[in-house]
Amino acid sequence: MDQIGWRRKPLDYMNSKLITALSCIGICMLFAFAGSLFTPEPGSWYYTTLHKPSWNPADWLFPPVWTVLFVLMGISLSQVLGEGMQRREVRVGVAFFGIQLLLNLGWSASFFGLRSPLAGFVDILLLLSCIVATIVAFAKVSKSAALLLVPYLCWVSFATYLNFTILQLNR
Repeated sequence: MDQIGWRRKPLDYMNSKLITALSCIGICMLFAFAGSLFTPEPGSWYYTTLHKPSWNPADWLFPPVWTVLFVLMGISLSQVLGEGMQRREVRVGVAFFGIQLLLNLGWSASFFGLRSPLAGFVDILLLLSCIVATIVAFAKVSKSAALLLVPYLCWVSFATYLNFTILQLNR
């Protein structure tokens, strides 16, 4: 094999991985955008009148945190996809990942779109369990992919407790 052909293969591999990573991040960001369509503008919905705990994060914190989490999720997904869809473990992990993305969107639709902290709470409990299942499935394929989802699990765990507290305060 000539020297140019030898160099091209690693470059093609790197480009392929980069395209996969960017595509996965893009898919996650599409879900983030879709979820944001349900999020009320400041002062536009009764969310501002809901009783919230004193430890409720400031509204400005949510967009940057979610942006980082969705980027990490996309990178994680790309690492698992890079192992090949022919592997059963990859297909199982990707299936759980897809379900948790839908549940993530479902929370925004439930809590904000339906204006129902109760529906949001039911959804987020399902989301939390699906994130755990995704991490377990991803760990069988790539430990680093599983670890990239841990901040997401932590944030959604916090959000679950926040959702529960809001539900209790507004009964």
